[in-house]
Amino acid sequence: MELNDVQKEAVAGWVAEGLNLSDIQKKISSEFDISMTYIDVRVLVLDLGVDVKDKPEPVSDKKKDDKLEQDGAEVGASGLSVEVDALTRPGSLVSGTVVFTDGVKASWFLDQEGRLALDAGQPGYKPDETDLQLFQEELRAALKKKGM
Repeated sequence: MELNDVQKEAVAGWVAEGLNLSDIQKKISSEFDISMTYIDVRVLVLDLGVDVKDKPEPVSDKKKDDKLEQDGAEVGASGLSVEVDALTRPGSLVSGTVVFTDGVKASWFLDQEGRLALDAGQPGYKPDETDLQLFQEELRAALKKKGM
């Protein structure tokens, strides 16, 4: 179902207020009685030409000292870094790169079915369990920071 101009203006206002996509999805459902998927809301926001603002997370001084900026990627105290692509890889919901603690750089993407894939470009490469867990944690934080 399409939103009318007044409803689109309301959505743009919610984005300006700092609501994330999930909250906007809920408000569309409750206020307009229109059911939309998360991805539909994301496309709507993109079509409206408004940017979802990242809410700053409270970060302790220790955490601030542990994070360094490197080519747009945040490097945690673990030495692992995750970056979300500005332009999503075709056929995926979200994509980016990761540099594991052993220095191997890999591409990652989340497909339409919600499956996560890694491609290090090295046949047979598999990060260790600790790196996989760190990657999931850093990815979750990076996506949250982007409002996803």
